[in-house]
Amino acid sequence: MRRLPGSLTAVLALGLVLAVPGGAVAAPDRGRAEYTNPVSAGFADTFADPAVLRGKDGWWYAYGTTDPLREGEATRHLIPMSRSADLVTWEYVGDAFTEDTRPAWADRERGAALWAPDVRYVDGEYRMYVVVTETTLTAEPNDNAIGVATAPTPTGPWTASAAPVVGPRHGPGGDGDFLWTFDPSHVVGPDGTEHLFYGSYYGGIWVTELSADGAAAVGAPVQVAVDNKYEGAYVVQRDGWWYLFASSANCCAGPTTGYSVHVGRSRDLTGPFVDREGVPLNQSRAGGTPVLAPNGNRWVGTGHNAVVTDLGGQDWIVYHAIDRADPYLDGTDGINERPMLLDRLDWIDGWPVARASEGREQGPVTGGATGFDPGVPRGWTTSGRWATDDEVDAGRHLVSRGAATLTRPVPGRDVRVEADLRTDPDGSSAAGLTTGTRGATATVDPVARELVLDWGSGGAVAPLPADLDLTAWHSLALTVRDRVATAELTHARLGDPLAVVTLDAPRRAGAGGRAGAVATGPGVRVDNLSALPASRLVTERVRVPRPGTLDPTLSDELDGSALGPGWIRVRDPQVTVADGVLRWPTEAGDLVGTGNDAGLLLRDVPETDWVAETRLTVDLGTDTVRNFQQGGLIAYVDDDRWARLSHVAIWNTRQTEFGTEQPYAGRLAFGGTIVGPPAETTWLRLAHRTDAAGEHEVQAFTSTDGRTWVAGGVWTFPAGSDLRVGLLSHGGVGAAAQFDYLRVYR
Repeated sequence: MRRLPGSLTAVLALGLVLAVPGGAVAAPDRGRAEYTNPVSAGFADTFADPAVLRGKDGWWYAYGTTDPLREGEATRHLIPMSRSADLVTWEYVGDAFTEDTRPAWADRERGAALWAPDVRYVDGEYRMYVVVTETTLTAEPNDNAIGVATAPTPTGPWTASAAPVVGPRHGPGGDGDFLWTFDPSHVVGPDGTEHLFYGSYYGGIWVTELSADGAAAVGAPVQVAVDNKYEGAYVVQRDGWWYLFASSANCCAGPTTGYSVHVGRSRDLTGPFVDREGVPLNQSRAGGTPVLAPNGNRWVGTGHNAVVTDLGGQDWIVYHAIDRADPYLDGTDGINERPMLLDRLDWIDGWPVARASEGREQGPVTGGATGFDPGVPRGWTTSGRWATDDEVDAGRHLVSRGAATLTRPVPGRDVRVEADLRTDPDGSSAAGLTTGTRGATATVDPVARELVLDWGSGGAVAPLPADLDLTAWHSLALTVRDRVATAELTHARLGDPLAVVTLDAPRRAGAGGRAGAVATGPGVRVDNLSALPASRLVTERVRVPRPGTLDPTLSDELDGSALGPGWIRVRDPQVTVADGVLRWPTEAGDLVGTGNDAGLLLRDVPETDWVAETRLTVDLGTDTVRNFQQGGLIAYVDDDRWARLSHVAIWNTRQTEFGTEQPYAGRLAFGGTIVGPPAETTWLRLAHRTDAAGEHEVQAFTSTDGRTWVAGGVWTFPAGSDLRVGLLSHGGVGAAAQFDYLRVYR
């Protein structure tokens, strides 16, 4: 346990003496602007693979992948940049690169593009890690690599590295066969060591340690997610766990894009990452708990995410998605139109949950942040002496000339205080935050090199990384919620803390008070200060559909020697029923496309809402390539409009895919979304409802024990569709699907 140094205790007492007396003070403006997705609509029709951070100038910045921004524009933007004061209203502020300022090793003759930026603030500079699709490093095509560029401000000017951070990686094939070195995500570990996650379907997701300047991969990389399932890594730490977010399925299948976000977690930054069911992400039957998937509204293809925290402490997921009514940037083909969306990210029982919204929503808490141009704003009270100073990046900010505080009233017990802080090179003063009288105080001690959290009767500390430069800006947040205080020091509020300290409130802890910044002496610099009521977090899930009453007339327990009554056979599937199971060798045919040569077993369903379930055992093995043998459930209108939930072999992986086919623009469109991990025996469930417009929505669920279910995405059918439900076993010979029953519940 540790107590605050006496000098800081005196500073806080001084702040109370000089506080403005008398009168009630209105609650701080929580600054929650309402919004409707997509949030990028004001400046872009498409803004894929978004990365977001808060600059040291107080603005929020977003960066997207290379594409034209508007329909009909045709001119590509090499990493378009935008900024916002509230995370919901954005303006375009230029491109990070021109055709001439791309990395020198980007192959201009082959039209190298720049994809999937990840932008960070580390050690006083902004860094952009980015995919270069074609390089001059080899004479072969498709030799993608990851580079880095640095800048003094969030909008540049960006100076690209002379060499890649992760260079092209050959695959097992011949000329032009390169593993996909895509989708970088930079993370700083608790010891200050920098890491980069990267990779995609072809080759899997990897993590490597970086050099001290973040410009080169060092050491041996570690694979953290199996190939042929995930891309778009994004990693954050929460409550001692590292969470690996990654996207699955096709990003760009137009109106049937099932791209979705999944997650696994690990106590160690380099894994192994496992999902909520304890299944590793780096194995053939790969784990991954769905976080965000199509839910039946206008948005499909909800993926490639970033995570941002508002000033009340609520997390938000930033991602791209596709409007199924307008899936292409121009016409009915070509570039998929993927605008940027924003939605609340909740944490329930240790796992992240989000839902793509299309209606009017309450936005993030962003009001109440304080910059200092021209000086200390109204409503804040100072003690001691503060002066102002200016910098190119941070702009005007405060610098202490001795022991000082800057506070404002914050009502209620739950409080969140944040600021960007740094100390002068010759300074020994502690910089920190306080929640007021009998409240918590967090300070960064540059002499002891500790993050100190104190609550009157005692305290706790966490060491700072040995090479952390406290003269560069860093972000400190102090949150008191449910009588627990948490102090977190980061480079830039992006979920990779340099130090975290947690402390329970003492019995006589205060409720409310004056919260803000503190300095024990001269040379402490403060900017972007906010003191607000902490957000009330959501901790309960939305209820998911569950089976109602079994309808035996629409079900079959398969406990006889033949199929029961009510089945509709399509293309005469060769099945046998014996010993309480239906056995069905996988057929060579399929339903995708115009061939339509696969057999089906179908049954009628109620005209009201219903749930259909089966228990499937299929001998697909693991690791080997057995494309695309599968067995499962299907919701079926006709051969050109259906949605099937299958345990399927996809290259070396085994996945539960909820795929759909539907007519679009004179052709057939197919896409899929992934649900929970399969096992040798997997329970499959389809839940149907009719929405207010009469559209049929069918959601997929999977389970490996019949008790704990993983909720997946939703595919829709037009109003008036005549649906049936049934079984399938196709995609290639060599396996057999075994079904124990088909049950339909009303």
